[in-house]
Amino acid sequence: KTASVESNLLLTKILCIMQSEVHVGIDVSKFTLDVFILEVGSHRRFKNDSNDFPTILQWIEKCTKRQSAFICFEHTGVYSMALAAFLESQHIVFAMVSPLEIKRSMGIVRGKNDVVDSKRIAEYASRFRDKIVVTKLPAKDITRLHFLLTLRDKTARTLSGYIMAVNEVQRGIGHEELPELFASYDAIITALKSEIKKIEAAIKHIINTNPDLKTSFKLVTSLKGVSLIVGTYMIVYTCNFTKFANWRKFACYCGIAPFGHQSGISVKGPAQVSPIANKQLKRLLHLAAVSAASHDPELREYYIRRQSEGKSKMSTLNIIRNKIVARAFAIVKRGTPYVNIRQYAA
Repeated sequence: KTASVESNLLLTKILCIMQSEVHVGIDVSKFTLDVFILEVGSHRRFKNDSNDFPTILQWIEKCTKRQSAFICFEHTGVYSMALAAFLESQHIVFAMVSPLEIKRSMGIVRGKNDVVDSKRIAEYASRFRDKIVVTKLPAKDITRLHFLLTLRDKTARTLSGYIMAVNEVQRGIGHEELPELFASYDAIITALKSEIKKIEAAIKHIINTNPDLKTSFKLVTSLKGVSLIVGTYMIVYTCNFTKFANWRKFACYCGIAPFGHQSGISVKGPAQVSPIANKQLKRLLHLAAVSAASHDPELREYYIRRQSEGKSKMSTLNIIRNKIVARAFAIVKRGTPYVNIRQYAA
């Protein structure tokens, strides 16, 4: 009976805390932050500058009379990272949420401006407070790797553009007619390739100087098809395999997990992957699957068998993508590299 009373008191205390919490929505843009406190109905605009961040907290405390506040804002990349880092340094509870998730939760809406958006974000925080996962920023080395991977991706796309441009020009103009043009193209392409090598060297250096990242990287790259870039992307987006509970959730995030399409007896389509995905990871895992289907004996045999059965090429490659993700999570959890047991079979 005493335990029951204590449990009820604890529950009442928790409910009081939840009821006293105010919900703050912040609309993040390049230069400004629109802050809206839902329970008070107050709005104010601040500069998106680290010098103005303490003023935001002071204003929230003043408006809410020092009630606990839950701050929610959209994840807008580099524009929201400084604010997130400041809030974490001050031990403030906050959540960075995907803009698409907030947008789809609103239902039918009309009109849009910064003040309205900040209010809608605060309403989202209040409505889904029990489901929103509090944000915890990844380790500094993972953040550094993320920025380097982004830079490498942009540089690689620029390089591809110049290579395609050279190939197009070569169709109509010979090297002899305009050697200066091709010399300039060659110099730019050489410089971009050199920069990519430097970025990859910096990525390797960060991984090799961090024991945890080095261990995980060594394990995932023991898989056929998982290269430096694919392995690093997996480490970054899983926060070194700690962000997702299992490989299936990560597969869903990457957009390689098939979902059914059925309603009543009239709608019954085949299972398909969702377009809501991390497209970069999905593309890289596709390249990894193509490589694994050529160099991994087990997966190659599986690919050929499915093809002989008349199965779709893309569905087979998608299964291989899932196998790679499942193996990566398994070997990291186990702590030992992948071993092809078929080579030991009699």
